[in-house]
Amino acid sequence: MKAKRLLASLLSLLAGLAACDDFALRPTEQMGELRWVLDRSLLTKSSGEIPDTNDFILTIRDSDGKTLYEGSYGDSPEYLPVQPGNYAIGIVSIPFKAPAFSQPQYGDEQVAVVPSGGKVTVKLQCTLLNAGIRLKTAPDFLSTFPGGVLLVKQDAHKLKYGYAEKRIAYVFPGDVSVMLSNEGRDEILFTRRLEAREILSLSISAPAPGSTAGSVKIAVDTAKNWIADSFIIGGDPSGGGSDEGGDWQQAVSVADASTHIGERIWVYGYIVGGDLTSAGQQVKTEGISKNTHIALADRSSVTAKKSCLAVELPKGSIREALNLVDHPDLRGKRVYVKGTVVDSYFGTAGLKGTSGYRLP
Repeated sequence: MKAKRLLASLLSLLAGLAACDDFALRPTEQMGELRWVLDRSLLTKSSGEIPDTNDFILTIRDSDGKTLYEGSYGDSPEYLPVQPGNYAIGIVSIPFKAPAFSQPQYGDEQVAVVPSGGKVTVKLQCTLLNAGIRLKTAPDFLSTFPGGVLLVKQDAHKLKYGYAEKRIAYVFPGDVSVMLSNEGRDEILFTRRLEAREILSLSISAPAPGSTAGSVKIAVDTAKNWIADSFIIGGDPSGGGSDEGGDWQQAVSVADASTHIGERIWVYGYIVGGDLTSAGQQVKTEGISKNTHIALADRSSVTAKKSCLAVELPKGSIREALNLVDHPDLRGKRVYVKGTVVDSYFGTAGLKGTSGYRLP
């Protein structure tokens, strides 16, 4: 809901900016290019609740509210040719329509102004858009209200919070209540206004068996409160691999790798193809015949060679694990690799001497 309100505000702003512009190309104007990337510079902590960035939902609209693209980030084109003007770009990790467990919604909305003949790249900085609440029920509460049910209530929505539940209940920013339903009686125990990115931890107890609902005690567990969440976008790659160096969490994106020429670093991206020795400006995506290298990009839809990173697969376990000849199913998968960045390898930036990898 908040994401929709933010996008609506952006569209209103665009309408104002375009009030005196009919968006028809004038004789001196040229088409521009609109590009978008996810900014990973502030993302330092992994979270298993975050979906693959390929599945993030991207929406691009012009100042009239016309949708130019709506779909997964992974399927989005590398850029859109657009008329000079103003554009709203929004992205969310998941739709969020009602309070739910383990449903953090990350996203961002921005307005881009594309000049005549200009190329504009928008960096989307995904932060937590919703809020959350976590309950810890003390044993004395269970004894006092063995048949009671705890509920997280927001507006007309109610979410049952089991006594043994350990997950975070995510809600919209705003007022949220904890309710006790016991023996046909519903009572609000606690109400608090939560801001976006705020996760509230509560401990709930009762003095002794037989106590009334009015004797319920609620303590805010400040040690577990947090109002900001950062992460390695795309989730925690906890699968197989050889993490030589152990610093894969500091990996840079494919787009940023070219600024580290000569450095030995971790890079992450999506395996989009191979056979880069073939002529042409696109990487080969099917019928791969060479197992010595692969091509990575920042999202799985990108196949332009100039936007990819060519990764050397040395003979041994890394080649056996990552080559597309034996593992065509890896195309479109996220991977972390470590090596030395070079300015040219098969006609594009590359990673040589690969010595470590991690697959989700």
